[in-house]
Amino acid sequence: MQLETLTVSVQDHIATVRLNRPDKANAMNAVMWQDIRRAFDWVDTEAHARVAVLEGEGKHFTAGIDLQMMMGIAPQIQDPCDGRTRESLRRVILDMQDTLTSLERCRKPVLAAIHGACVGGGIDLICCADMRYCSADAYFSIKEIDIGMVADVGTLQRLPKIVGSQGLVRELAYTGRRVEAAEAREIGLVNRVFDSREALQAGVREIAAMVASKSPLSIRGTKEMLNYARDHSVADGLNYIATWNSAMLMSEDLSKAMMAGKGGAPNFRD
Repeated sequence: MQLETLTVSVQDHIATVRLNRPDKANAMNAVMWQDIRRAFDWVDTEAHARVAVLEGEGKHFTAGIDLQMMMGIAPQIQDPCDGRTRESLRRVILDMQDTLTSLERCRKPVLAAIHGACVGGGIDLICCADMRYCSADAYFSIKEIDIGMVADVGTLQRLPKIVGSQGLVRELAYTGRRVEAAEAREIGLVNRVFDSREALQAGVREIAAMVASKSPLSIRGTKEMLNYARDHSVADGLNYIATWNSAMLMSEDLSKAMMAGKGGAPNFRD
């Protein structure tokens, strides 16, 4: 598909979604926010894509939200009625939240491959991915505090559930301090640190290929269950998986996988 600020391609069932504003350190301008949603809506419906890798072109993964975009919001929402101005701003924020939530809505797992800077809106973005990996030169910062605002598109809601520590997330959100790759691995923000960007890309593709080789129906169901379980009680999650598998368990994928146990690799339909 053709987008202005991203490139999207599919090879061997792996969709590669690449932020593509390298001259701006992949700063997330208004077009990019919308392109992210278009890209992952497309991955969701593209049958040949079984898993997605999100990465950045150029020196950095992303410098976060484009400040020119921030400055351009006020004139767009201005209304003689203060209440209507505030309502418009709320709708802008909700729409930006939804663009990133498209990664979670996408039925296919999303693997973020991060190099260089990942700050501000970049943290919001990668928190929506299923797994995060980085190169040794990567660093992370909840930068919103340094421009006098509260992070408002997902970091404060998702990051505590990723790293499992309210105290640590509060420290990072209140200070905006830089988290280097080794610490990111230690706190569980990323699954693994690779020595170089080249090793990162190769390693993440290897993991993506493993995911793509599994039953697509089962992978999609597993993502659905994990997302649901994160936000519901154990009892609710058990009830949902019972209902899900009563509908999805007896599939051709199950038969193929069981037969493959006798020799050979199963060949699943998309």
